[in-house]
Amino acid sequence: MADTCKNCGETITHNFCAGCGQKKFKRIDAGYVKDEMQYSVLHMNKGFFYSVKKLIVNPGKTAREYIDGNRVNHYKPILLAFVIAGIATFTSFKGLGLSAILQRYYAEQQLSSAFSNDMVTVLQGWNAFIMLGLIPFFALTTWLAFKKFGHNYFEHMVLNAYFMAYYTLISIVLIYPILFFVRDVPSTFVSISQMSILLAPALLLWFFRGFYPEKRMSSIAVNLAATFTLLILGFLILMTLFGLGAVVYAMITGPESLEYIKQNSN
Repeated sequence: MADTCKNCGETITHNFCAGCGQKKFKRIDAGYVKDEMQYSVLHMNKGFFYSVKKLIVNPGKTAREYIDGNRVNHYKPILLAFVIAGIATFTSFKGLGLSAILQRYYAEQQLSSAFSNDMVTVLQGWNAFIMLGLIPFFALTTWLAFKKFGHNYFEHMVLNAYFMAYYTLISIVLIYPILFFVRDVPSTFVSISQMSILLAPALLLWFFRGFYPEKRMSSIAVNLAATFTLLILGFLILMTLFGLGAVVYAMITGPESLEYIKQNSN
């Protein structure tokens, strides 16, 4: 039976409006709520876990499929990166006890308690958002390095969201169990956490090999080298700007802020 779309006024002859895509009107009742709950659970099971499985098997190919238009079964890549980053943050602080470990580590390094409290607060509350905020920066470096391969900047944002999700998954599976066993030695814990970044070059090579199967490995390696060069350059620029901003802020707010910076730069 035909119906009129409540959104755009088009005539609906099937379950969805041909004009705007809205679902045919159905009064909210017990059946509606049940259907919505089932859809949400099934979509989470199908989309999220399907994407996670595909990422583990071949992350580069998964990202390429999504960018090339095979999207119906996949979880949204930026949301996927955010959810996995949230899982990693929860596991770090609740499973590994990262907050207490960092407090002990900063105390061993004789950093001020104000600094350690601030760092723990930022990491615990904003880690997933910080990781998402880095995606545009990482996308800029890979887009510049791989520009001749034809994908635009926004496609590189999706690509980097997939890589961030993949890297975080690998960290949870491989690095977190090691950290669990050294959690009573803060210096070792932090050292292993920092050294885990050394996995990135190998994971990136594997990722881009799957993303560009038609390209030679040597060509991918050269472009990855350019990516790391841009990352280092960008990091140095960001640190310089951050340092200048911190000094200006401290000069404006007073000597207490200057003392805070001085204590934590020693």
